[in-house]
Amino acid sequence: MFEEIIQLIGEENGPVSIILAGVHGDEKCGVEVLKKIIPNLKIEKGRVLFGYGNPRAIKEDKRFVEENLNRMFKKDDLLSEKEKESYEYKRAQFLKKYLNQADALLDIHASFVPNSKPFIICEANAKETTKYLPINLVVYGFDKVEPGGTDYYMNSIGKIGICVECGYLDNFESRKVAEESIFAFLEARGHIKNNVKSRKQSYVQMCDLYITKTNSFILSKQFSDFEEITEGQIIGMDGKNEVRAEKASVILFAGNRSQSGEEAFLLGEKKNSLV
Repeated sequence: MFEEIIQLIGEENGPVSIILAGVHGDEKCGVEVLKKIIPNLKIEKGRVLFGYGNPRAIKEDKRFVEENLNRMFKKDDLLSEKEKESYEYKRAQFLKKYLNQADALLDIHASFVPNSKPFIICEANAKETTKYLPINLVVYGFDKVEPGGTDYYMNSIGKIGICVECGYLDNFESRKVAEESIFAFLEARGHIKNNVKSRKQSYVQMCDLYITKTNSFILSKQFSDFEEITEGQIIGMDGKNEVRAEKASVILFAGNRSQSGEEAFLLGEKKNSLV
């Protein structure tokens, strides 16, 4: 049931949108919500495509099978031969056919960091939609520091790409956030009756991604998402070398790693607006 794209069409003409869940297979909040709402959902205007990003990983309850699907949307010359031989690369090519049809994307994710709070990932072109989503924190800059996701692809072809991180992946509350975000997106896009109101939001710009240099990266402590880091603070040990923050920042998606070339954490800065 997870392989194919589901399409719902309204009686009136309108925009085309796509909603994805399960791009990372163990992030089940969006998957469960789509299974719940699609059978009874009535689209009034336009066309909405719904898809389960990584069917094999969903079935195996793991982040991915061979490669991270949310890095497979770069241009081919930026991917290795190993990546291009993977199941996830083939799945990305399938999904691109539908992403190309849509004007805007909502991609539902969840964090592996306990106590993570919901936030939106987008760029400035999405601000007229994201201001209606039920989340107070907007994070931008991912396209530069961590390219290759579904939202990156949509932005690269002149469309709108939005990801929602719904909270900790094992927290029931993340399903509530996912469902509310999906309906708010559909309302903001004009597919169903619009009752949403804009909200005041805060902003963080991601500025740096740390890639491991050895096969052993160990955090100095367990960091919460968006925890404040001071200049010079030790974040972890990469082999025998200390990794310190070059300036005051907030940290995101920090985790221990066991291979060189892995994404260990991101650093960002608080901002006053989405620019």
